[in-house]
Amino acid sequence: MAPEPAAASLKAEESANADPATAQKRRLVNFEIPLESRLVALTEPFGLGAEKFRILAARLENLRKKQKDLKSLQVTSGVIGEGKTLITGNLGLTFAKCSRSKVLLIEGDLHCPKLAAVFGLSPLPGVTDWWSGAKRDIQHSLYQLQDLPLWLLLAGGTHEQPSEILQSPRFAEAFAQFSRQFDWIVVDSAPMISAVAVNLWSRLVDGTLLVVREGVAPVKALKKGLASLDNPKLVGVVFNETSELDRASS
Repeated sequence: MAPEPAAASLKAEESANADPATAQKRRLVNFEIPLESRLVALTEPFGLGAEKFRILAARLENLRKKQKDLKSLQVTSGVIGEGKTLITGNLGLTFAKCSRSKVLLIEGDLHCPKLAAVFGLSPLPGVTDWWSGAKRDIQHSLYQLQDLPLWLLLAGGTHEQPSEILQSPRFAEAFAQFSRQFDWIVVDSAPMISAVAVNLWSRLVDGTLLVVREGVAPVKALKKGLASLDNPKLVGVVFNETSELDRASS
């Protein structure tokens, strides 16, 4: 019998060494993932929602066998409110749990970061703090979920010009280092209405997942958003809460 869903108590650990797999000195940060976060890959692992994320992860793994350089993804949407952050969190958890891949989740919408809240975390130092010099080594801003090969890189404090960070050679070098360290990198990017941010992430990642939620973004808005991207590198579309698909699978 499947266990009753319950809030998941985990710990995040701040890595101190360059290689997250061998980090020995870590600062523990206790937090609890709330049920309303809907991280079903963790709170309801035997449910239909978690199974759909396993299917998505398996399809991406199969795609990588054909497209050898597919290691990093940004998850975007047409507009706000389509569920891209939940998709990012659940996909990262699924990669880490099912294949034991080393996974890095990045809170990539520096204007409006939401990934920390989904994981029940209060604001922690992240990209902007590293950029301002508060953290000399970006590795010190990686937080690991205890007992899972899953790390988080959060946005950090507010910054007036986040595009300055994303387009810098310094950040590109840090991202290249992550690509050598991790099996999968999944970025919770901005929606396509923030075309500048999505374009900047496109230059760094290997592919883009587009999240579409029924009744939220008009088709014209989606087409306009995709047309605004220089090189979207689209590898797939995730239909979130789509009634016709739900009826077909029931």
